[in-house]
Amino acid sequence: MEVISQNAVYFAVVAVIMILLFAWAYFTKRIQKDFITMTWVLIPVAIAINLTIGQIVLVLKLPVYLDSIGTVLVGVICGPWAGALTGALSNIIAGIILDPGWFPWFPVAAAIGATAGVMANIGYFKNWWKVVVTGFVIAVVATVVGTPISIAIFGGISASGSSIITAFLLETGRSLVGAVLTTNFIAEPLDKIATSLLAFAIIDGLSARYLSRFPRGENAAVEKGQKQTQMIIALVVVVLLILFGIFILPSLTAG
Repeated sequence: MEVISQNAVYFAVVAVIMILLFAWAYFTKRIQKDFITMTWVLIPVAIAINLTIGQIVLVLKLPVYLDSIGTVLVGVICGPWAGALTGALSNIIAGIILDPGWFPWFPVAAAIGATAGVMANIGYFKNWWKVVVTGFVIAVVATVVGTPISIAIFGGISASGSSIITAFLLETGRSLVGAVLTTNFIAEPLDKIATSLLAFAIIDGLSARYLSRFPRGENAAVEKGQKQTQMIIALVVVVLLILFGIFILPSLTAG
């Protein structure tokens, strides 16, 4: 509980700001259309996806996180606010039942869900290469929001596999800020592109009729006859990204 006690003010301020934003948006009817029954049904499923896959990756010490697949999924087919709520709740619940170290990252998780929703709203979740662009944009946002948290609360080192890169860079004489930023700009695109592609593959496997039941289901509409091809390409790219992170990335950073 040390992390929580040392950063109580941070948690309180960020939580109050997010609650006020959601309250303002909801009661001004800006997001009520996104929070239909199907959205509320999908959110706990998405949270379970986040926690389960996130823990598997953590145990395997892969140089990615993959703990935001459900968040991106909700953001795309239910809207940015629903995605942000899913991300925030995922980290809060994980902080309660798994490890308090998850708590500080809930602003990052919320930003990931919101960014995924915004990118999907402008048409960047309809084929695999647009999803790659979306993943990269999410990575930039996550880096900007997450780097100060990583440095201020964890000293730049956390339990994720990517911290191996940070530790190596520190040993080479890099400053803490420089090491964390470099790590994030290496690991975040790898993770967020893979995460977005996996979410895309899941959505691509759903029927158009089922997707139409969600408030933003049209965001993920793939051209007829292209669904299977797009899914296969997305999954192949994910495998290549993970293999790159496991076998090639360490040698590049070591060099």
